[in-house]
Amino acid sequence: MAEKLKSPPRIKVLEALGCIADKRIKEVSNNKAIVVSSDGSRKYCVYVDIEKRIVYSDDNGTKYRRYVGYPIIAFLMIKGYLRYNEDIAKALAGIPWKVLNEKYKNYQIVENIVKEKAKQNGVSPETLDSFVDDVLKQLIKLSLVYDDKYGKCLT
Repeated sequence: MAEKLKSPPRIKVLEALGCIADKRIKEVSNNKAIVVSSDGSRKYCVYVDIEKRIVYSDDNGTKYRRYVGYPIIAFLMIKGYLRYNEDIAKALAGIPWKVLNEKYKNYQIVENIVKEKAKQNGVSPETLDSFVDDVLKQLIKLSLVYDDKYGKCLT
């Protein structure tokens, strides 16, 4: 069933950057990728057809909450459809996203922790906020639609 996706929580843009910095995304074809969770316990199937605006990912945010999840954002960045910043990504490398999200169950708390780590790595919270704002605007313009018929994208 095709359904327009909502904008993600802000932190998902930062999580996508961390995913790329940690080299947890592997492009398997022009429109397919595998993304490994930060603790290595899950692998997400990602499919993107930018011309048709159709995407699929089996991460919880995309599949159950119907927002653009970080695996899709990361793949769109790698493909050049969304802005990417190497310096910010490096500042977000090594963050245990899944552990933090499960421990605090509050994206704002996790975002504050992540911003402090980035600041320690030379990237200001203002720089992060500006970057996230820009990517969220780009996502709105893309107007992506989730379609679960692409759920077997790795077979």
